[in-house]
Amino acid sequence: MESQKKMMVVYGLVAAVFLQSAAAQTVHVVGDNVGWNIPQNDAQDYVTWASSQTFVVGDILIFNFATNAHDVVEVPKASFDSCSSTNAIGTSITTGPANVTLASAGEHYYICTVGTHCQSGQKLAITVSESATSPGTSPSAPSPSTTTPGVTAEPPSSSPAVQAGLVLCLLSLVMGFFF
Repeated sequence: MESQKKMMVVYGLVAAVFLQSAAAQTVHVVGDNVGWNIPQNDAQDYVTWASSQTFVVGDILIFNFATNAHDVVEVPKASFDSCSSTNAIGTSITTGPANVTLASAGEHYYICTVGTHCQSGQKLAITVSESATSPGTSPSAPSPSTTTPGVTAEPPSSSPAVQAGLVLCLLSLVMGFFF
């Protein structure tokens, strides 16, 4: 009977960790129901959309587009401004829908490199914050920074994924002592 109580406590803690980890992520469908397409009415559509969002490390962007009709690639600020895939950060994703996990804080820039789609407004600039306590909305006019945002940087030690991993390791040790 005593071991069943211990087991229930351990399972409860594991469930709480998974719920906390899941709640820490937000999935953002880029452009909402419009998706990742050439803006029809206003080249500022994605600026307007991003300004209504809060982006945090660990969140996921979903770019909804038809495969081979569009693509998405992360680029530095200079390439974003000139709609050029020069110095792309990573590879172009041509299969839609595309999921992109925000792995680092800072400014992130995404463009479509098909034809003149980017010049027509199919581009997205966002600011990602470390945590939900500080605002991470897109700037209305991105600052003229020349630094390249880091995509491959490890999440900070305070990120929910790291915290969940640490708790799971500790729970494994506790289970090893009791069982």
